[in-house]
Order: sequence, then structure tokens, then C-alpha cells
Amino acid sequence: MNIGQAAKKSGLSAKMIRYYESIGLLKAATRTDSGYRIYRSSELHTLAFIERSRDLGFSLEEAGKLLTLWQDQGRASAEVKALAHKHILELDQKITGMTGMTGLRDTP
Repeated sequence: MNIGQAAKKSGLSAKMIRYYESIGLLKAATRTDSGYRIYRSSELHTLAFIERSRDLGFSLEEAGKLLTLWQDQGRASAEVKALAHKHILELDQKITGMTGMTGLRDTP
């Protein structure tokens, strides 16, 4: 499928797909003789993975690390768990900071 179709199926803009490709999160797409990008279902799965990690608040760098671990079948699951735990701690710190800013207290 071309980039427009990939954008529609993934829910991302073509510009974002090109950006992910330019920074190395997504492998460079194969191209037609006329230079158009062609995407396979495997690239759509990768785009979905990146987008999901971004929706969960992971930075692009962290999303890249998770993607590398996801694609490495020989990796230790402890690596993924450690990265996720680090992210949870960062989110907890943000929640604490936001709660302090608003004067909110824990409520049942």
C-alpha cells in the first residue's frame, strides 16, 4: 500500500510516517520505480506499536528502545519490564507534581 493508504489504516498522518522513517523508528520503505513508498502489513504493525507506546506517554527514544526489544525475539523480558517500570515511576512523579500544583489530595 502507498503512504496515503498506510496513513489511513494506521491513523497517523503521512507526514508523521515520513518523520518516523527519517529518525529511524520505522525502516525505510521499499519504493516503486517511480519513487513512491510501499508499505506492508509488517510496517503497519510497527506503526501501531510506536503509536501505542506514544499514547502511553513514552518518549520517541523510549518508544525506539521498546520497539527494538519487541523486534528482538532473543531479548530477556526483564529488559522490557525494567523500561516499563522506569516509565511508571516517571508517571508517578508527574502525578505527584500535578497534584501538588492543584492542591488536590488523595480521595477515595
